[in-house]
Amino acid sequence: MTTGIGSVVIVGGGLAGHTLADALRGRGFSGRITLIEREPAMYDRPPLSKAALAEDFALENIAFATTSQLEDMDIQVLTGRTVVGLDGGAQLEDGTIVTGDALVLATGGRARTLPFPGHDAPLVHTLRTFDDAVRIRRHARAGCHVLVVGAGLIGAELTSSLRNRGARVTLLDPVETPLVPAAGEAVARRLHAMHADNGVEVRVGTVREVISGSPGEAVLDDGTRLSVDAVVVGAGILPNVELARSAGLPVEDGIIVDHEHRVIDGIYAIGDVARAREHDGQLRRRHEHWEAAQLDALELAAILVGDEPEPRGVAWWWSDRYGVHVEGVGRMTGDGETVTRGDHAAFHLVGDQLVGAVSLDDPMTVRAARRLVSPPIVGLAGELENPARHRHGDPRVGELSNERVRHFGEPPSFRFACDKYAAARLRTSFSCSSKRIRFFNSRASAASAAV
Repeated sequence: MTTGIGSVVIVGGGLAGHTLADALRGRGFSGRITLIEREPAMYDRPPLSKAALAEDFALENIAFATTSQLEDMDIQVLTGRTVVGLDGGAQLEDGTIVTGDALVLATGGRARTLPFPGHDAPLVHTLRTFDDAVRIRRHARAGCHVLVVGAGLIGAELTSSLRNRGARVTLLDPVETPLVPAAGEAVARRLHAMHADNGVEVRVGTVREVISGSPGEAVLDDGTRLSVDAVVVGAGILPNVELARSAGLPVEDGIIVDHEHRVIDGIYAIGDVARAREHDGQLRRRHEHWEAAQLDALELAAILVGDEPEPRGVAWWWSDRYGVHVEGVGRMTGDGETVTRGDHAAFHLVGDQLVGAVSLDDPMTVRAARRLVSPPIVGLAGELENPARHRHGDPRVGELSNERVRHFGEPPSFRFACDKYAAARLRTSFSCSSKRIRFFNSRASAASAAV
């Protein structure tokens, strides 16, 4: 089926925008693709809180593709350009209008700031761009004192990286155990305890004020005064909806889209900036993780060329701190009960249905759990034979040649071999009742049979 779309303009070159362009070519789209990005390059953001703080780290290390690769794919990329309006197409700051049959807004988000006095002082930073990482790296010298505000995924990863640089770190969060909604109570406690184990001063509270100086001073809500060389706020993101709002498009904590990522006829939105409306009119919560942006793009690529998108599986996420890798899938709170295996893995069940899992340094368990939570995978023979083929349901396997796997995960043949092995491990290692073990034996056997 064809859609009559002969050209696509993508505003935003983050993960969603780049993946869309890549996936369109992978699906045989031969029309013009123009991608407009305000930053100097298109790059992956997860390394910003990890490897990007190393002195020898450069922007090229996290770029999605080289100039020659983009030329080979016939994708026109305009970097360092800003779209200021949508009247008649994507209007650039110099008045140039870039037109296309489909206009896709993948404008992402910006770091959320906190409104305490002194939030705009030179020693206060946020982390969203490569330039942000460079500024933090410059201020976070060995022996200096950094206050990190927010102990979510980004704040925790940044704290770990700062400790690796030899900085003294105080980590502040308003809740005693962050990440419980994502990781469940037991694993979240274990994760948060790693900070103190690695020499971080962990506090519960908020910032009342930051006072500039050399060093500066941070005043906490309990009256504590900390001498600090830098403050880094990790409080999530705000969606970049200004362009859409100025064009009169529907906006409510994101750009409102339907189930096909459509805002209005001819205009679409994907990634961190998009918020879907259900058939009953209810608005979904925006998903701000790497996988959600990629899956949005893969779905829209299928829609724009007239293909049926693959069903989306349960949500998956990952993080790293202090040399420990954590992965999670599905939900770990709400109705049901949590079964733990030692202190490195937990599983959330509703009756006999597995709805979530999280593990530390055991990614194969989560990969197997994902196959048990999601619908069975079928038709893998072609992928195993040819790693360049893509099944859109797996969030870390893109339409990639082996050379480009470094950004998105291992080749599919390796991935599914891991899944098969992991399913066998999962069915023999559950720490729960014999009835549940029999149940997961049968489910894991089915998952193994699928590969």
